[in-house]
This record gives sequence, structure tokens and C-alpha cells, in this order.
Amino acid sequence: MYQHKNKLIGSFTKKYSVDKPVHYEMKNDVRSAIRREKQLKKWNRKWELELIEKENPEWKDISEEWFDE
Repeated sequence: MYQHKNKLIGSFTKKYSVDKPVHYEMKNDVRSAIRREKQLKKWNRKWELELIEKENPEWKDISEEWFDE
């Protein structure tokens, strides 16, 4: 997370300057997680925004809850 937030690695987050996670989903196994990720990658932007707005309408950085200060 530190590397993404500080744009230290060449990645999607650095290229598009997105460094604030606003949505995630828990899955029980790797295959279902990969299946879901592939599904989401086929979505259009409107559907993605609706998914985020439904769960996190303020677009809060959910990673702030993941680490101790």
C-alpha cells in the first residue's frame, strides 16, 4: 500500500494517479476472486461508479482502517 500511495512502482495506480482504495470484496478462494476481477474488468465506468457509490458514497480511503498508525 505504501508503494502505491507514494507512486514508487510503475503500475496502474501510478499511471492513472489513483492511490486511494475505495472498494474491495472478500472471496473465499483465489479462483472466485480471479473470476470476479475478470467480471469487473468487463464493466463499463457507470457500473463501476454505481458499485462504489452504493458501498462507499463518500469515496473514503478504506485503507486508513487497515493499518495501525
